[in-house]
Amino acid sequence: MKQQDIDSTIEKVVKGIYESYPILLEKYGELGRKKCREDNYHHFKHLDTAYTLQEENIFIDYTLWLNNILTSRGMKEDHIIDNFERISHALESFTDHEEAVYYIKLLNLASAKLEDIKKKVE
Repeated sequence: MKQQDIDSTIEKVVKGIYESYPILLEKYGELGRKKCREDNYHHFKHLDTAYTLQEENIFIDYTLWLNNILTSRGMKEDHIIDNFERISHALESFTDHEEAVYYIKLLNLASAKLEDIKKKVE
């Protein structure tokens, strides 16, 4: 995918998150929005690495690591799942790109892993 497509996708995702959860802006301010944007760039870097190497576990392992970090800081799996679903939905307009199709597949696999973790915790 072109960098401009990734940039616009991330902007759309971050905007959607902050529209759905205005408390985030109140709680974390603009710095939180900036960190959210940075996190999404990290998601895309790991998606791209997994795509380049054709190795799904790169993104799955990243997701599990990320989940451990974020849940230790009080976040829930639902936050990551929501973010991944937003990325996946935004990528649907790029399904003519092989990378986007692969990314969607990985995002769905990673979300399913997180759902399994949620069930074990509950």
